[in-house]
Amino acid sequence: MMTDLKYPLKSNTVPAWAIPIYAILLPIVIFLGVYIRRRDVYDLHHAVLGLLFSVLITAVFTEAIKNAVGRPRPDFFWRCFPDGKDVYDKWGDVICHGDQKVIKEGYKSFPSGHTSGSFSGLGFLSLYLSGKIKAFDRKGHVAKLCIVFLPLLVASLVGISRVDDYWHHWQDVFAGGLLGLTVATFCYLQFFPPPYHSEGWGPYAYFRMLEESRGMTQVPSVQNSGQAQLAEAQAESQEEQGFHGCMGLTLSRDHNAALNDFESGRG
Repeated sequence: MMTDLKYPLKSNTVPAWAIPIYAILLPIVIFLGVYIRRRDVYDLHHAVLGLLFSVLITAVFTEAIKNAVGRPRPDFFWRCFPDGKDVYDKWGDVICHGDQKVIKEGYKSFPSGHTSGSFSGLGFLSLYLSGKIKAFDRKGHVAKLCIVFLPLLVASLVGISRVDDYWHHWQDVFAGGLLGLTVATFCYLQFFPPPYHSEGWGPYAYFRMLEESRGMTQVPSVQNSGQAQLAEAQAESQEEQGFHGCMGLTLSRDHNAALNDFESGRG
């Protein structure tokens, strides 16, 4: 096992402080650009909220798994034995004499935190863009897929750099990418319809607001129509009463005239 852990100790091609910049700030800048164009505060709010949820949940899962698994990094030998002289006890366990912080960091290979963080942020951005440009509208615009795959390409290059720097095994990078992309998908679907949906360009809250506004406009119209129908019914009732009243008055007049003629005839 130690033979696979003797890769040279190198610095990071992508430093840890760069992850929040391209995985959080960059997507938020794009969200703001969409907001300036559409002026949809629901879209901006839920996009930022879903992105932060994705990155935070992924970070918690990644750190928990790192500490639970404790897989040595490919450069663990030089972390444990900086002078190149390996020492073991009688059971074959290593007796490290390097810096304790560096040694502790050497046991956090699985999964890759850089990769999981990159896919959690940029994966969410990829889903967001696919919904906004309607990449899956069945019209065959292959150029839209280039926009969708661009964030995933950047995240993949970050993962490749982790293997190239000998900080992770390829299994660590694969697991980290899968973890980040899975969490990003779940968080995205909490606030937005699937990208292939006909309403995938907007958040659930936006369409819910439209339904509520339509319901509020329909209630007064129903009330007005009901009041109009009631007024018509009252008018018809009054007309019928007037008609019957006139008929009664005419009948009484005819009856009185007949009585007068009869009396005059008898006289």
